[in-house]
Parts: sequence; structure tokens; C-alpha cells
Amino acid sequence: MQNGSLIKANRRNGQEVWEFRWRDRTSGKAVYRRIVLGSAQQFPTEIEARAAAAGIVLEINVNDPRVQTHAVTMSQLAEHYRHRELSPDNTWKSYSTKKGYENYLKRWIVPKWGECALCKIKPIEVELWLRQLPLARSSCAKIKNIMSVLFNHARRYELFDDNPIHLVRQSAKRRRIPLILLVDEIRQLLSAVGPLPRILIFMDATTGLRQSELFGLRWRDLDFDGGQMNVVRSVVQGVIGSCKTETSMKPIPMPRTWRTCSRNGRTRLFTSPLTIGCLPACALRGSGLCGDRA
Repeated sequence: MQNGSLIKANRRNGQEVWEFRWRDRTSGKAVYRRIVLGSAQQFPTEIEARAAAAGIVLEINVNDPRVQTHAVTMSQLAEHYRHRELSPDNTWKSYSTKKGYENYLKRWIVPKWGECALCKIKPIEVELWLRQLPLARSSCAKIKNIMSVLFNHARRYELFDDNPIHLVRQSAKRRRIPLILLVDEIRQLLSAVGPLPRILIFMDATTGLRQSELFGLRWRDLDFDGGQMNVVRSVVQGVIGSCKTETSMKPIPMPRTWRTCSRNGRTRLFTSPLTIGCLPACALRGSGLCGDRA
């Protein structure tokens, strides 16, 4: 059984990182492998870096009979899932989805179930735990779904052969009807903010785009002749990626009364939540935000 080794190494940019090293014998002979776990700032101590390597240790020893006699814990499974599915080079999930999964793992799932062996996690216990969480039903349903994804991941890699979360009942139905702003209320909101956030709020209210999709818009995405916006990317925490779903990438109808001036097609309309790019004033004629009467 291999536990691998941890060392601190300095990269060319001067950053200090933790490297995990082990012997790979899958090809019949020993080949030394290494992987960067993260920066020394991300994992200040060796104990934290070793915990981050738990998933890799589990994988490289998966066929060792000595490991098969030990029950896999939720913490080990979560690290294995992070290594396989949430790594930067994995393109199956968008950046925002990875961040969301990581948040639920770190804040809720691992703190509660991390030390539990997978075989000891029972549906009714998970169900009762979800009911007492101080979260919206939709968030509890998300946690349940992620736990189910983890168990399916364990089955895929033959780390466990069951998924007890299938028996957990958790509704995603809202407890309260969402508050929908009326047209007059939207006008009051727009009149209470400055010109730059006003345009961002206006576009959000009239198109239904996510914040990340608004920040991903470029001038070349606005087809004024065809009267539509082409949503092809999103920006989350400065990272440019694909949209969350295929439906998100459908063109959005745009009022033909909008006009534009000459702009670089590669420039984003909204560069960040703090530095918001501005549509030209002529783009709002006919929208009711310029004080004109079209």
C-alpha cells in the first residue's frame, strides 16, 4: 500500500506549492509520478495538504487487497471526486458549477459526513439532517443531489456498490412564492441608481440573463440588425467559460429601437461588477430610460 510523499517546491513564478509523488505500477514497471495539489497558501500545513491528497491515495491503492478491507469514508470519496471531476483540466462541468460543488462539499457535506464510512450513511439519517439545515429547500435538494453524485462516482470507480441517497426524500419546492417586481417597481429601482448600474439592471430585468452571462457579453454579440443578443459565454470570478446550459445559449430577442455606435467587437460590455462598461446613450432610445417618448 502506497501513501506517497509530500514535498514543498518552488515554481518558476516564485510560488511555493505542495507536490504529491508516488510510484505508478500500472504498466508493469515502476514509474514515478507527481501532481501539484495546490499552493502553500491554500494548504498552510502538511496535514491539510495530506488531506487534499486522500483521493489520489485512494485511487492508486484501489486494487490493493489491504485497502479493500477498509471502508472508504465520505471525506476520502470527496477528495477522489475533487481530483477527478473538479480539477481545472476537467471540462465536463463549467467553472461556476465546480465552484458550487466545492462550496457545498466544504461547508456542508464533508463537515457532517466526512468521517463516516460510506456503508454507515443511512437514507433516513441524511433525510433528517437535510430537514434541519437552515437553508432553502432548493439548496437542500442541491446537497442531496451532490451526495447522490458522489455515491454514483464511487460506484463508477468500484469504491462502493450502492447509492443510499436514492431513497432520501427532499423537495425542491419553494416555501414562499418568489417576489416578482412590477413594472412600476422596476422603474423606481432604476431611478434610484446611477447610470452605469441602471443599464446593467435594465438588461437583466428585460432579458432574464444570469449575472455571469451579462458579464460575458461582447459588443459583437449584439446583433442590432437581426434584433437579438447571442449569449455564447459567461464570466465567473474573472474566469471566462461556457454557459451553464444549452438553453442559456439561445439568442435573446432585442428591441429593434436600440441603436449602437462603433465599438471594438472584442470588448466586453460589462467588465466586472465593480467596473461596469456602458451602453451608449443612443442604445436606450425607445427603452423609456432616457426620458424620451418613442
